[in-house]
Amino acid sequence: MTELEKGPRGQRRGRGARERILSASQQLFREQGINSTGMDQLCAVAEVSKRTLYQHFAGKDELIAEGLRRFDPDVLPEVFDRTDLAPRERLLAVFDTHSALCPFIAAAVEIPDPGHPARVHARDYKLAFAARLTDAAREAGATHPEQLGEQLALLLDGASARSRVLDTEAFSTAAAVAAVLVDNAIPTTVPNPVVLVGHTLPATTVVLAGHPLPATTAGPSVLVDNADPTTTASPALLVGDAAPTAGTP
Repeated sequence: MTELEKGPRGQRRGRGARERILSASQQLFREQGINSTGMDQLCAVAEVSKRTLYQHFAGKDELIAEGLRRFDPDVLPEVFDRTDLAPRERLLAVFDTHSALCPFIAAAVEIPDPGHPARVHARDYKLAFAARLTDAAREAGATHPEQLGEQLALLLDGASARSRVLDTEAFSTAAAVAAVLVDNAIPTTVPNPVVLVGHTLPATTVVLAGHPLPATTAGPSVLVDNADPTTTASPALLVGDAAPTAGTP
């Protein structure tokens, strides 16, 4: 049989008081801010006495820190740990799961002391989140994964803050910008020239349409998109044509 406690309204409560206190604090901090939430109001919402509250928590500072520790402790595993998404898709899926009410940003804004446990935890979480983004960027083949990770983290935090202030759909705009950043950060592979079966080519140079070959190019060239062969400074070869034999102009 668990020990029962009485709340301010006389209700008899069990050992779930700690969870009610945490739940009430997170709700109030989210809706009206940390500094605007008093202990009397918190006790009333949690339906516990002030004595009970202080039996579980030393004060508001400990409540704030514990709430942050419980929020997303594994850093968005529902996105970063998904095996059915490619790394690029995971990077962009982050923007579908974030909300405007980031408790870490809120705590950092309302608590000026950089050594406060809540501020320390908020800083550690943001660093861990950027590291997760960097790992996914590296897996996706980004040329500079650390840079891309920081850029995406900045986009997310900016969208979160802007949505909180202006109540706008900032995350959809941030997601579109993120897609451009991701695509620019991941190099694309240039395909090799296509040679029909039975046609042997010596060492060749691919020429994009409208781009002439320099006069120093050795050997025939493979013309892509049927560019005008008269623009090349050396013999041109359309893809699929037989390669000239040695000594043939």
